[in-house]
Amino acid sequence: MATFKPRGRDHSTMPASRSIVCADAAQAARDHAAQPVQTLTVDAEQGQRLDNFLLGRLKGVPRSRVYRMVRRGEVRVNGARARPSARLARGDQVRVPPLRAGAAGEAQALAPAALFESLLANAVYQDRDLLVLDKPSGVAAHGGSGVSFGVVETLRQFDPGVGYALAHRLDRDTSGCLAVARNRPALLALNAQFRHGRVGKRYDLLVAGRWPRRLRRVDEPLERFVLGNGERRVRVSSKGDAARTDFSILGRFEDFTWLAAHPKTGRTHQIRVHAAAAGHPILGDDKYAPRQARRTRLMLHASRLSLTLNGRAMRFSAALPAEFRRALPED
Repeated sequence: MATFKPRGRDHSTMPASRSIVCADAAQAARDHAAQPVQTLTVDAEQGQRLDNFLLGRLKGVPRSRVYRMVRRGEVRVNGARARPSARLARGDQVRVPPLRAGAAGEAQALAPAALFESLLANAVYQDRDLLVLDKPSGVAAHGGSGVSFGVVETLRQFDPGVGYALAHRLDRDTSGCLAVARNRPALLALNAQFRHGRVGKRYDLLVAGRWPRRLRRVDEPLERFVLGNGERRVRVSSKGDAARTDFSILGRFEDFTWLAAHPKTGRTHQIRVHAAAAGHPILGDDKYAPRQARRTRLMLHASRLSLTLNGRAMRFSAALPAEFRRALPED
């Protein structure tokens, strides 16, 4: 079995522009005049992600504002900075900066009814605890970072009596199986499985070039960083978190390869970065692929998902989307 080890050095990013810093400072000043600092104590929310905790406690505050203040380090957990994905424990003290709910110009956009209807019409599975969707490419799993609403906001908007929460994430341009908990006990059970690597995942992808038959694993740490324009990216780095993706070849064609990927860890953009680092970026990847590898969409699809809930082993699958099938040569 071959394991890829990339060469080269990490590249530093440009600092944020002065105008962005000034705008942030002005916003902070306006917020400071509106509300005092808050300290929230974690109780029943133990085990919940920091971002979900804040969104639940700070009703009326736009999602984009919540993610921005976490990213800038304005939110502190027990006195320290924390990532949106950080898990909270009972008794944790979460410091929230001064802010205004529903500030002018930050009103949350409403999702169209057609999106809600389409999501449910294409659901893979649904019961009282779990909803598994075949998420289309181009639809975000959640709002934030310039996206007003995503799958979970749409579900909450049109079905407010259900406690929808994402059990995991898919990139905006990745299609396929997305698990959404419909109540808190189900969310905690699913979160524990994802956190401990007990969920089976398979992705189908098309990559540029002819993938080497001996390359079956990319086992390299990944580090998140931010570009000067505020866009978040990921790179292979010895300073990053451990990450492993297993690959198998499903078909080799003249200028691209069809692969199945089985991520053993759940890092941001993991499959995309591991494929690009191996010299075979995913077709359509505008973040990590060279121009010649681009297509109409990101050719990455979450095709299978297996987990356990309420003592039942459950397996789900989402058929390859039409764009994916059209890219494959006919037999």
